[in-house]
Amino acid sequence: MKPKVATFDCYGTLIDWEGGAASFLYDLARRQGDPDPGPGRLLRERWEEIQFEEIQREYRSYSDVLASSLRTWTGERGYRWNFKDGEAFESAMQSWQPFPDTVPALLRAKKAGMRLVIISNTDNHIMRRTLQQLAPLEFDAVRTAEDLRVYKPDTTAFTRSLEAAAAHPADILHVAFGYRYDIAPAQEVGMQTAWINRHREEAPGETRPDYEWRDLWGLAELAESG
Repeated sequence: MKPKVATFDCYGTLIDWEGGAASFLYDLARRQGDPDPGPGRLLRERWEEIQFEEIQREYRSYSDVLASSLRTWTGERGYRWNFKDGEAFESAMQSWQPFPDTVPALLRAKKAGMRLVIISNTDNHIMRRTLQQLAPLEFDAVRTAEDLRVYKPDTTAFTRSLEAAAAHPADILHVAFGYRYDIAPAQEVGMQTAWINRHREEAPGETRPDYEWRDLWGLAELAESG
């Protein structure tokens, strides 16, 4: 059944979160005097594992999560901790850019009549800056962890977003790059799902999305289909 609403994970799906975080962490490691920190991808993967553990605890702001997870990461690597690095990480996140396909593909989907909603693990002030990076694209609704008081993959983040989506779960397509944050829990609440598999990875686990695309052009084509 063709969905009426597309909901999105923002960072990693619309915004190049992986590249932005990898670059920041690699630069931080070099500034700490590490002559060979290793690939930025691996630095980012380890930090993300720490962050994933952080967001499953009692809710606190994403700014705090960023700083706390970065402090743990720097400690593991034997670097000196400076609270200004946490502030710099948050500031950097606000400037990360959308993938080249994001804005034009979603503009096509919106023109075809599909409503667009963001469900994101972040704070409102960070999201406001990110939405500026996505101009002239406008979303019908945006829900952040600050609004919902919970982080994905908790299914509560999805159920509390249904009012913003103004549709039955079966009429919603949740579009995301992250399996454990988004695909599996969205399916649990009855949403259709689309996996944005930009790196042609093997699907983890047994959960299978309804759609799998390399980029967001697949969404535009779906929205325009009869």
